[in-house]
Amino acid sequence: MTLLPFPTPDAVPPLPPTPVTFRVRAPEDFFALAPIVIGFEPEESIVMLTFGGRHPFNARTDLPPRRELTPATAAALADQLLQPALVHGVRDLVLLFYSDDEGATARAFRALRRRCRGAGIHLIDALRTDGRRYYPLLTPDGGRRQVGVPYDVADHPFAAEAVVQGRVVHASRAALAAMLDPEPAALVTVDRILEDPDYADDPGFVDRTEELLEAGAWVEALVAGHVGRGTAPDEGEVAELLWLIQYKRPRDAAWGLLRRADAQRHLDFWVHVVRRTPDRFLPPAATLAGWAAWLAGDGALAWTAVDRCRAVDPAYSLAGLLAEALERAVPPELGEPAWSWWAGLADRRPEPPAGDVGPVSR
Repeated sequence: MTLLPFPTPDAVPPLPPTPVTFRVRAPEDFFALAPIVIGFEPEESIVMLTFGGRHPFNARTDLPPRRELTPATAAALADQLLQPALVHGVRDLVLLFYSDDEGATARAFRALRRRCRGAGIHLIDALRTDGRRYYPLLTPDGGRRQVGVPYDVADHPFAAEAVVQGRVVHASRAALAAMLDPEPAALVTVDRILEDPDYADDPGFVDRTEELLEAGAWVEALVAGHVGRGTAPDEGEVAELLWLIQYKRPRDAAWGLLRRADAQRHLDFWVHVVRRTPDRFLPPAATLAGWAAWLAGDGALAWTAVDRCRAVDPAYSLAGLLAEALERAVPPELGEPAWSWWAGLADRRPEPPAGDVGPVSR
């Protein structure tokens, strides 16, 4: 995919296990709904809510400043935002612009409306908000477009329903990203453990089948145990896990456990791990957190995890695979791993460690 001068849109699938129906009756309802489906309060953003099509999804991208929106870049932004809608056969959509910048909104909106018309997508509504008033962009009433309509969604029923459903709405994208920020004291402890000579990098490890099988079985047992019990690994377990998932087979033993039905539990586990992970060990853990977030329906957090991974290793292949799925708004149910991590190493799944999961022998 050609890199554009804008961040890739956050594609957000419906949250499992049971979709909630929100009935929109007025324009302000869209502004109550958007933070719930995106996961945070948008700022300087374009939010796209889609309806119809084979796989419903919603997306958000940054609204660039007016000076960056030439006709060419505005068209590129429109193509990037709408491409997944075309792939999934979306028939109708709503565009919400969160900005005080009328000029930037107008330039982006013109490009998006032109692209929708060319693709045969019906634009149900298009609205700009400055947080206090919304400005309808499709109305022929010039006065309403200029003056706007005051609104307040602080006590909107959608927000109450979101709380009942356990959906967390963060104050900003930065606040959501802070979920993966390091926990300093625990990170120092894990880093100290990984400096032990027992954890020295051993290039030959990946060539020893028995050790790979033992490592994969250990990772599988540790992750499955904590996820099943809803518990968190201690710093010693985190260090052992991080050392092992540097290698593809043990990492895939953890990846293969991910299922949409219990994705939130896996996400809780991997967020705990990421917050204790030194940067040099971050890519596998961050990517597994991102994969779990995607399956749990949290596209914005999945992108945050990809960004954390790429800050350390821009070429990490599993993060690239996840990014491609997010860019294309691939339904999460199609992202459940369906292979055996031990294939080609053994005829059947290795036996997990008996009793308490201790360190892998090295």
